[in-house]
Amino acid sequence: MSRRPPPKKKAARSKPAPGAAPLPAIRGEIDSIDAEIHALISRRARLAQTVGVTKRAAGTADFYRPEREAEVLRTVVERNKGPLSNEEMVRLFREIMSACLAQQESLKIAFLGPEGTFTQQAVLKHFGHSVRALPMAAIDEVFREVESGVADFGVVPIENSTEGTVSHTADMFLLSPLRICGEVELRVHQHLLGRVEGLQQIERICSHQQSLAQCRGWLAENLPHVERIAVSSNAEAARRARDESGTAAIAGSAAAEVYGLNVLVPQIEDRPDNTTRFLVVGRKLLAASGRDRTTLLLSAPDTLGAGALVKLLGPFAEHGISLTRLESRPSRRKKWDYVFFVDIEGHAEDAPVARALAEVKKVASLLKILGSYPRAVL
Repeated sequence: MSRRPPPKKKAARSKPAPGAAPLPAIRGEIDSIDAEIHALISRRARLAQTVGVTKRAAGTADFYRPEREAEVLRTVVERNKGPLSNEEMVRLFREIMSACLAQQESLKIAFLGPEGTFTQQAVLKHFGHSVRALPMAAIDEVFREVESGVADFGVVPIENSTEGTVSHTADMFLLSPLRICGEVELRVHQHLLGRVEGLQQIERICSHQQSLAQCRGWLAENLPHVERIAVSSNAEAARRARDESGTAAIAGSAAAEVYGLNVLVPQIEDRPDNTTRFLVVGRKLLAASGRDRTTLLLSAPDTLGAGALVKLLGPFAEHGISLTRLESRPSRRKKWDYVFFVDIEGHAEDAPVARALAEVKKVASLLKILGSYPRAVL
């Protein structure tokens, strides 16, 4: 005789923890907070409109103040107690500031395009989404758009933590009158993108030469016999991967979205801390923000003789100024003649920096302040 299974127990209804508010009450409080946030953002936008009217009445055209925005974002980080990360809070406030600034005047930002490049991501990280982004085909075109006044600012890559300086950007400063107005540090993830079904179908890989170099180890281990083709940008590589049979690309997630590609293998960069630094270029020098960096273009005369570089840079050490970057480039004046790009901590108007620069000027054949600008917040 078979036995009936015991009757199933009814699932007990979950009860809120002792002292916890019921879910409808929590949702009601969230709705109330959302209404407060909405009202405050609208109030901030109206104040931004008032600032714009005041500046126009005073004949002031500087609607965007990078040093002021840097101060605001640093304060965001200082007062953040969680649970959201500093990165999330800065991103939220950046978008609020971007939308409010657009109430005064919409900024036009030239960048090394086309759409889907890491440079475009740097534009959005620094300026937010409420700007008009203008993709350019080459770095020199970015400079020209800003020089002519078509664009308010430009964004160009300057160095990568794995592969070093982007020489084309550095060389543009030898002739351009533009100034550096800011910097952006972007954590770079390189993905293998394509429309193929498997790695065995890949016949060639396209990418910018910097990205190919950043993934050199992974490619050698996983696709050693596949042809590698350097192209003008990662976005161009993504376009080819979309249009050509057997072609894959190395690019970021934004390129995958823009060109409708699958991420075949994510994060193939050789170094987990792979980061690219970008410069924001404009037409004016900025006031101090309190946490700045200054970039200089220096050259030593032949008369300095032995130890010329030590004599050129010595005043910075004497005045306690830290050098964070030193790069030499051909001067293009004559063969074997070089200029030095130097990054130092501090603003050119800070007293110790000003004293050091005055002494450097006495011995240098060339001293040009390319910019004093806020250091990247995050």
